[in-house]
Amino acid sequence: MMSSEEAEQANDTAAAAAAAPTLSDSEDAAPTAADAEDGQPKLSKNQLKKLAKGKGKKEKKEKPQWGDGTKKKEKDAAAAAGAGAASSKSSLPPKQAEPFVNPTPKGEKKDMSKLPFADSYFPAAVEAAWQEWWEAAGFYQGNPEAAMGRSQEEKFVMVIPPPNVTGSLHLGHALTAAVEDTLTRWHRMKGHSTLYVPGTDHAGIATQS
Repeated sequence: MMSSEEAEQANDTAAAAAAAPTLSDSEDAAPTAADAEDGQPKLSKNQLKKLAKGKGKKEKKEKPQWGDGTKKKEKDAAAAAGAGAASSKSSLPPKQAEPFVNPTPKGEKKDMSKLPFADSYFPAAVEAAWQEWWEAAGFYQGNPEAAMGRSQEEKFVMVIPPPNVTGSLHLGHALTAAVEDTLTRWHRMKGHSTLYVPGTDHAGIATQS
């Protein structure tokens, strides 16, 4: 039989044990200082699992490096030097073209073998003397007597429409005239009797109300 003092002491111990927080078997239970062994804290189940997963992972392999990078450095240095040279060239003043002097007498055919060959297209030198020679040779005139004895297949006549009545020219005029002029010249090169004559107004809508 327990004495009354012993019974009271046992009850107090049971109550204190019931009131004190107990460690569960959960995976996230934090280790305590009492669980330490040799100064190392005891790991929980969850921490042990993470540690086991980490040990099972493969170590990342470093990518192989080919060469010591000197070629890339040399290439970058060469590109920088080329950019510097290009900028210095662009800063130079533009080269002044010498004025062209047409050596061909007016009305005569230009001899291209006597002219220096330009580095790029030079309109003043290319177009010089041709218009005067075409006019003197009669290329803008038709020969009706020569055309009368030819068949229809050997004749080519086209009417060139003038600009609009308003006088406003646009890209359509230039494109149409260029195509028609090319066709006329092509027939002339084939030996046909050709005539490319101005016509009448083809767009009188602007004057109609």
